[in-house]
Amino acid sequence: MQMLTNAGYGYFRDELYFIATSDHLAWGYVDFAPLSSWLLRGSRTLFGTSPHALRLLPALCFAGLILLTGFLTRELGGKRFASFLACGSVLLAPAFLGEMTRYSMNAFEPLYWMGSVYLLLIAANRNRPKLLLWCGVLLGLGIENKHSTIFFIAALVAGLALTRYRVLLRSKWFWGAVAITVLLAMPNFLWQVRHGFPTYVDLSNVKRTHKNIELPPLPFLKQQIMRFNPLSGIVWIAGLAFLLFHHDGKRYRVLGATYLLFLAIMMALKAKDYYLSPIYPMLFAAGGVFWEAITREKRRLLWVRYALPLAIFSLGIALLPFTLPILPIDQVLPYQAKLGGNTSKTEVGQTGAALQQDFSDEIGWPEMVRAVASVYNSLPPEVRAKTGILAGNYGEAGAIDLFGPQYGLPKSISAHQNYYYWGPRDYTGENLILLQWDRRSVERWCKTYNEGPTLNTPWSMPEEHYTIWICHGFKMPLAQAWDRLKHWN
Repeated sequence: MQMLTNAGYGYFRDELYFIATSDHLAWGYVDFAPLSSWLLRGSRTLFGTSPHALRLLPALCFAGLILLTGFLTRELGGKRFASFLACGSVLLAPAFLGEMTRYSMNAFEPLYWMGSVYLLLIAANRNRPKLLLWCGVLLGLGIENKHSTIFFIAALVAGLALTRYRVLLRSKWFWGAVAITVLLAMPNFLWQVRHGFPTYVDLSNVKRTHKNIELPPLPFLKQQIMRFNPLSGIVWIAGLAFLLFHHDGKRYRVLGATYLLFLAIMMALKAKDYYLSPIYPMLFAAGGVFWEAITREKRRLLWVRYALPLAIFSLGIALLPFTLPILPIDQVLPYQAKLGGNTSKTEVGQTGAALQQDFSDEIGWPEMVRAVASVYNSLPPEVRAKTGILAGNYGEAGAIDLFGPQYGLPKSISAHQNYYYWGPRDYTGENLILLQWDRRSVERWCKTYNEGPTLNTPWSMPEEHYTIWICHGFKMPLAQAWDRLKHWN
């Protein structure tokens, strides 16, 4: 399903950035851990950089997550119906469809988390504590994939300490797993140390500027329900209750405790609502087991085995255009309005967008590059040779780097996020094409300037509607001004 539809609108902004970072492999980046860029480098080598090729690994991860949900359901005691309900709920959950349609570290994260949970259950249920070492491998890779894994580990260890699973904390295999996790996470940690902990600086800037929408506890909980299809809350909420209170589920209480602790951590940190997504497959698995057990024990409820999947899956199918690019772009909003609204926003800057960010951030990149190319190629050859393209953010810079060669454009420069570390290349500031600069900033930094075309691509993000400027003579050597231009958020 994903591979048939996932190239519908275009490259996502973050995908353009990931492509750029995969050309600059390192043990860390300003705003994310390195593993996803290394994996993308391998994927691009084998399959290329088309949207379908780029999104092959996320599609495979999604298939693996559904399979893993089935394994978790079986390990919790579920049979055929439980697996069908749990796997179907994950398959059609808007949160997973959205996050695993595009290339990012979010596509890999649930596999590391739920893989470690599955191995933990086997280690405890079947007295195979050596499997904890493989938990360490998965969680170490999880940290190298996304730093939020650290908070998941904290919740999981606290959950072990609060339940009968605490016996595992005294095992040499547990401490071996800790050692493996630390060892695998060490390359990125050392990179952070050498660079002055840029990820912490970046996150601090986000917090200080209130870039993200910060939800109070009740709206945050509401978003957890809405993100996974409102009707599927009947499954995962029942799964949480099963793990905490049901006589058959209490022996797996560590999973329920881990979820509640992780939820509390994310609420305390004012995290984005989707940061919890990777933890939900285990709740769907437990919910499948619950509904299978209750309909088996109470035969008068047997109809639930037909009605519940029918209702959840029908709504899930109806919600597909909210997350997959399967409708013409001008039909998305009317369709969403018929079903009662749009998707949630996680950043303040999204509030002016007509579409949700996932779609708007796929619109307008080729048009932007063509406009830049028209400006660049209009310059005399001797001027062109000394002209750099200074992008305002990594999406614009990544689009120039990906689409620009077909127009004869040079690699872009930008002081945004990790592009800052790649520097101004050999440009001095003699001539610059400026993207996403306002007139006031242009007058401040440029000796003389010319106004170029204005970008106004329908459906693109509001910040991508701006005038292109040609700057003649930066008032300060570009290398000297670079730190002042640095923009981490």
